[in-house]
Amino acid sequence: MEVLLVDPLVPEAMAWLQERHDVSYRPDLADEPVELRKHTYKTRAVVLPPQVVVSREFLDFSPKLQVVARMQVSNDNTDMDACARRQVRVVQARSATVRSNAEYLLYGLLMLYRRGMVSALLGRHLSQVPMGRELAGSTVGLLGLAPVAHTLGPMLRNLGVRLLGYDPAIHHAAPIWGHLGVQPVPLNELLARSDAVSLQVVYASRFRGWINEYMLRHCKPGQLWVGVSRSALFDPAALAQALSDGRIDACLLDGASPQFAAEGSPLHGIPNLHLTPRLGPHTREAKLRASWYVAHRIHETLTPSALSRDLVQSDFSALDSLNFPEQDDPPSSITPQEWEALVRPKR
Repeated sequence: MEVLLVDPLVPEAMAWLQERHDVSYRPDLADEPVELRKHTYKTRAVVLPPQVVVSREFLDFSPKLQVVARMQVSNDNTDMDACARRQVRVVQARSATVRSNAEYLLYGLLMLYRRGMVSALLGRHLSQVPMGRELAGSTVGLLGLAPVAHTLGPMLRNLGVRLLGYDPAIHHAAPIWGHLGVQPVPLNELLARSDAVSLQVVYASRFRGWINEYMLRHCKPGQLWVGVSRSALFDPAALAQALSDGRIDACLLDGASPQFAAEGSPLHGIPNLHLTPRLGPHTREAKLRASWYVAHRIHETLTPSALSRDLVQSDFSALDSLNFPEQDDPPSSITPQEWEALVRPKR
């Protein structure tokens, strides 16, 4: 067996890959680690869901493995050093979910600004519906300049939003701030001036608990938060206190860990904390982009000689880049209809 799909691709991409390789589709193996090891023993490429960890031990049971592919981006479930030592290529569809996550953040902001919409849908009378706000004319702080912020920023600017920004890894004089139309400011100033904060910091272990009581004491009263970053960025006790004393009026986070607000956590039962189960990348278009990207990267790795025949090398390379192309639209804005043309080899 050449390719083992534990995480499914869209049918079109799966069929394309099956025409070129021996492919087995076994989603049941995600929860059967012993059986998974048996199946990876002779496998050259594997597509795994986030919960399956690739460790040095996993690689010991996979002597022929050349590719570990994932539809989502996460470095904490893959031992990158061990893969590098074994010359196993790690493929992640890094930019496939940029637009879907940006739209999730935009939706989250609109929902929190207009929470009366939910009340109205539940059948409450106008007198019981909270007064909403408009995004236009407000100030939103972009905390973190991960690729999703590159797409979210123009969306918000077009709605009349003033944008402030801070990223611990990007100098305030870097040209990217001007390119995105974002005013770089110190972190404390961003929190003090922003009506809402969008969190998309690229997580690293040194940032665990980074959003703590000292940071949150600078929040503008009644601030709104939305985020797609790892929940480990937060000190739970500090966030709970800010949500309770009015510094943060409401917070919507996507993909928080199961323990983040579980029983026993300071955040358990706090009504103005809203958590969703990784809905940001959960769109048809993101799945389509990720599937084709993974299929092509697997094929080019297993069959390098087929590059000139089956693949157009520049088709999907933009998806693995954090840099903007020269054209107006980033690669994540490609529509599903356009992907069909990208799949066809050039004559």
